[in-house]
Parts: sequence; C-alpha cells; structure tokens
Amino acid sequence: MRIAVIGAGGVGGAFGAALAKAGADVTFVARGAHLAAMRTNGLRIEGGRGETHLQPTQATDDPASIGPVDVVLFCVKLWDVESAGEMIRPLIGPDTAVIPLQNGIDASDRLIPILGAGAVMGGVAQISATIAEPGVIRQTGTFMRLVFGELSGGKSERGERFLALCKLAGFDATHSDRIRTELWLKFIILATNSGFTAATRRPIGQLRDDPDIAPLFAAASQEVIAVGRAAGIELPDDVLERTQAFSRNAPPMMMASMAHDLIRGGRIELPWLSGKVVALGRELGVPTPVHAVLNAVLKPHTDGAA
Repeated sequence: MRIAVIGAGGVGGAFGAALAKAGADVTFVARGAHLAAMRTNGLRIEGGRGETHLQPTQATDDPASIGPVDVVLFCVKLWDVESAGEMIRPLIGPDTAVIPLQNGIDASDRLIPILGAGAVMGGVAQISATIAEPGVIRQTGTFMRLVFGELSGGKSERGERFLALCKLAGFDATHSDRIRTELWLKFIILATNSGFTAATRRPIGQLRDDPDIAPLFAAASQEVIAVGRAAGIELPDDVLERTQAFSRNAPPMMMASMAHDLIRGGRIELPWLSGKVVALGRELGVPTPVHAVLNAVLKPHTDGAA
C-alpha cells in the first residue's frame, strides 16, 4: 500500500513510521531542518513504545514527486489545511483516501471543496507525541490509536484494506461507521485538555486532581457535550464519564500539542479548539463560560511570540 504522510510531526511521524515498519511504501512530506534530518539520518521514534529507527526514510517537500497513492495521512496544523490541501492534489487517484488527523472537528469539511467529497474521509488520532529535535519524534506514554471512516457513514473496502495494515503495524485502530461521532468524542477531550494545559503551562497530572481545577475540567467538558448535541451529533449517554476516565488514565506528564506550541512560542490552534466551542455555542444558543475564559486568556498568544 502506498501512503503519503503530509506533515511529519508527532502524529504523522509516529503513525507513518509504524506503517512503514509494517511494510507499507510510506513517503513523508516535510520541510526545513526536520526534512533534512530525515533524509540524512532517517526518522527516529522514541518514548513509551520503545524506539523505532526508519532508515532510510523516504521524505520530500514536493508531493507532486510522489504521484497518486492509496492513503494520505493529512497531519498539518489547522491553519494550513487549505494551502496543504491544494498542494496534495497530485496525490489523489480515483480511490485515494485522504484521512485528516487534525485536532478540531472541521478539517474534513474544509478539504472537500478542494479535493472532492469522494476522496475525503474522517479521522481521529490519539497519541501524545512531539518533535524533540529534527528527525526525532518523542512519544509520551504508550497510547496510540487511529480511528477513521467514511463521512457518509458505513464501511468501505478502502477502509478495510487500511485497517488490515494498521493491525499489522501494531497500534490500536478502528474502521468506524460513525466517524463524526468519533470526531466529537475526541473534540470534547481535546478542547478541554488543550485549554487547561496551555493556560497553565502544566501537564495534566498536575491539574486533574487539583480540587479547584477538577470541577472546571468537568464543566468545560459538559459545555462541549451540550454544543455537540445542539449541533445534532449523536453522543453516548456516558460521554462525560468516558471523558473523565480518559483524563484520569492519561500519562501524568502529558500535555496537549497546543500547550507545547505555546511554550515554544509558536502559533496555536486556539480558534479551532476553545475558540470553536465558544463560536458554536453562540451560534446554537449554548452557554460556554469556561471555554470563554480559556479562549480569552489564550487569545493574545494565538499568533505566537512577538
């Protein structure tokens, strides 16, 4: 199976390396020092699941040089969705599956006008990993899960083929027939955890048991749940319990990618996380006071350090 990974950061690098080790023909699209390091020394994944060294690593900054592929793992930052979507047109064949693995809930919908509804699936990546240095991805903990599915619901042959490869690669994978629900299940967790770990610059282990902070975690999650249901998303009755269980069991040193970006002085994905919760809440008439505070506190940092 031919796979192109667009954006070889913590998500794309870790999943792409695992798929390559399982025998897939994987090419990473990256840039700058990270691309140069991968070309020279390969891509190294280290952390809770042990070490993987992909040497040599197929990497380029030009998607047109790859040609049509079976699967595109689309892992760029949310502000790059449209520009990267235009760039990957040469990768799209008649049955190519583009699986966006961004944070947030709208990357697939933003790609459809560019690539066509037939090419775009929905996807959810659950992993805590970041670029430690050029050519090196460091994962926190061992959790590594990929969920993907057709936006229209049901299951497809291309999804089943990709699922078989994911199982060979050794990480948890699900070919879902309700991917929009899965996107929201992650969004509830991520919008809340991103907001709190970024606002405090502290890992989740220092926050989840604090008697002053824990109730706010629950309230923020409830806000996203209420917004999702108002938007017509089917969510399970125990969704809050699931959300709280995930946070309780997360590695104590885990920080959301937005917190890592903020600490490095980089641009952050706030408009698509707490900012999106607030915007949808206003549109749908759902109060979101906790996310409104998180959004306000983090908003001056949206474009990174001066």
